Amino acid sequence: MNTPAQESNTRKRCFDPVVDEHTRLLVLGSLPGEQSLAKAEYYGNRQNRFWFLMSEVIDLDLVSMTYAMRLRTLLDHGVGLWDVVAEAHRPGSLDSRIQNHDDNDLLGLFAGLPQLVTIAFNGGTAARLGLKVLGEQASRYRIVRLPSSSPAYTLSYTEKSLQWRLLKQALHPAD
Repeated sequence: MNTPAQESNTRKRCFDPVVDEHTRLLVLGSLPGEQSLAKAEYYGNRQNRFWFLMSEVIDLDLVSMTYAMRLRTLLDHGVGLWDVVAEAHRPGSLDSRIQNHDDNDLLGLFAGLPQLVTIAFNGGTAARLGLKVLGEQASRYRIVRLPSSSPAYTLSYTEKSLQWRLLKQALHPAD
């Protein structure tokens, strides 16, 4: 087990993007937290509400599925996942502790997603850093800034859910 000094020197890396040519909505986080990295799963912290919130967006119970099935189901509904930060020094899991970060090549990824219309940022740090990376290219997409699904962001689940449900429009624009 790392001491706090060793942990602060650890460079943490994001996961590969979960996307395909049918991705219409891309949810971008900042950088996976400690529990997610340990499990090698997006939103692996059981206290994180991401899978509950996305269940409401796509009207399917993602929480009861295996991780692989969750990812497949998101893709089947046109939803992709990735992070804004490629790697960074960060002791612990708080976004406020991210230091010396390198950005992912968001524009490079977007170039291979012909149906991408909406980019949703999961939390303020993801939005702040991601919009900086996108620059003027952000205007090509519908941008949605969501309250973080993290347990560190103490907005009530009901309030988070109200805002996350707006993503349904991105998946079903004619409804």
